[in-house]
Amino acid sequence: MSEQKVPVYFAGLRARKPKESKIKKIEALFASAGFAEIVRKDALAAVKLHFGERGNDTFINPVFVRTVVDLLKAAGGKPFLTDSNTLYNGSRHNAVDHLTTALEHGFAYATVGAPLIIADGLNGESFSSVPIHKNHFREVKIADAVTGAHCMMVLSHFKGHEMAGFGGAIKNLAMGCSPSQGKCEQHSSGFSITRERCIACGMCMAHCPQSAISWDKREGKRAASIDKDKCVGCGECLTVCEPKAVTIDWGSELRPLIERIAEYAYGAIAEKKGRVGFINFLMNITPDCDCVAWSDSPLVPDIGILASRDPVALDAACCSLVNQQTGLANSHLKCHHAPGEDKFKGAWKHTVGEWLLTYAEAIGLGNPAYELISI
Repeated sequence: MSEQKVPVYFAGLRARKPKESKIKKIEALFASAGFAEIVRKDALAAVKLHFGERGNDTFINPVFVRTVVDLLKAAGGKPFLTDSNTLYNGSRHNAVDHLTTALEHGFAYATVGAPLIIADGLNGESFSSVPIHKNHFREVKIADAVTGAHCMMVLSHFKGHEMAGFGGAIKNLAMGCSPSQGKCEQHSSGFSITRERCIACGMCMAHCPQSAISWDKREGKRAASIDKDKCVGCGECLTVCEPKAVTIDWGSELRPLIERIAEYAYGAIAEKKGRVGFINFLMNITPDCDCVAWSDSPLVPDIGILASRDPVALDAACCSLVNQQTGLANSHLKCHHAPGEDKFKGAWKHTVGEWLLTYAEAIGLGNPAYELISI
């Protein structure tokens, strides 16, 4: 690990006067991190964020997004909000549904002050190949609105994730900047269904984007079954299966998945050296991605807002701050409630999220060694 530490700027959430509002803190973080430097006059400035699946309510507040938009305009840029369509079937699977969901969640021009552009087009067909020459990929597929932007601000709701361990700036880049084909390349195909646990509810079938799940009526019992030749590994069946009949070989599948995520994140910003800024929101730190159609209770109390020019340092700082907290009762935490214990492993025991930071450093995405600077 490099001995040089990357500055990560932190603003807590306590406020007793107007100049301590969250909006003022976002403005101070933007200035401290020097984000105005990434914008040149009339630059097309992508604001990469997650609009939230319909039914989810813990996505980033549009009022906070408006603050970043105003700051980019003041720096001379032309900002637009963007995200790519989902691989799984849901309320963001194509651009029409995606934009409708974003508007329902408050991301209208009247609120955010910028247009919305779905990054990979109507059905995920608009993307470019970016050469990266890494271990898993020689090139990666990145949505055209991302590659076409002159600069980018990446706004991430930091939270847990059943497969990746945690979702922050790196995962926002990797999955959020890639079209369906890119998401397929990142995911695993190691899913199967345990017949004894299946209750034949059909939820996995309803959410499978590839129609890879069908009924198996062997032995007088109806149970779901996955066709591995059709499965693209999006993991949506794993998320929606209430009895947890869907399984994956955690020991062999997770590290390669995480490595592919890191390489895609590298590709998302490979052509924008020095022109990307990152802000993570440590609020509503739920166990699941905002892709799910619900929002569970948070794992730990709200912590603050962080900003950096390095996504690896930023995510590393966020992980550390989360783990320093006392885990909340009535949450998805099964263990690791004490300060210093890994909260994401407490929620999802099989995850190896720490490997994401290690591998991201190894491929040159960033440096996990950080200096936390309170503003």
